[in-house]
Amino acid sequence: MKELLYLKDDQLKDLIERLFVSYRESFVDAKKILNKYSIGIAHHKVIHLLSMYKGITISELLKKLKVTKQSLNRVLKDLIKQDAISFKKDEKDTRIKHVFLTQTGQILFDEIFFVQKKRIHNALLHSTPVEVLNFTSTLKKIIDG
Repeated sequence: MKELLYLKDDQLKDLIERLFVSYRESFVDAKKILNKYSIGIAHHKVIHLLSMYKGITISELLKKLKVTKQSLNRVLKDLIKQDAISFKKDEKDTRIKHVFLTQTGQILFDEIFFVQKKRIHNALLHSTPVEVLNFTSTLKKIIDG
């Protein structure tokens, strides 16, 4: 553990490469399903967020994705064509739209999640509780900057 206190550039480069590879491998199985529906990773990100935040507003979705309105609109239009999402106007302020997965969208999410879950579950299953806690904590610190 002491060597982690004095990380050298080569060690950090190795860690960054491992992050790249783990990201790629985490999404390789999902990519096959996305290709089947002729959609991409951007669509997957939206579908994933909609599964977690049912009824999220467009504004909140933009903040979470950190993309432009134009980029999000392109993805939303594609998902509308797939009948994967629906909108509902806010009851108090009709300018605000809430976005939901449709039944088709939920099935698509479930299909993608199932293949991703297998890989992640297997990795966690073969880790000690301390490794899982440390991994989660380290990821949070990377995300929080």
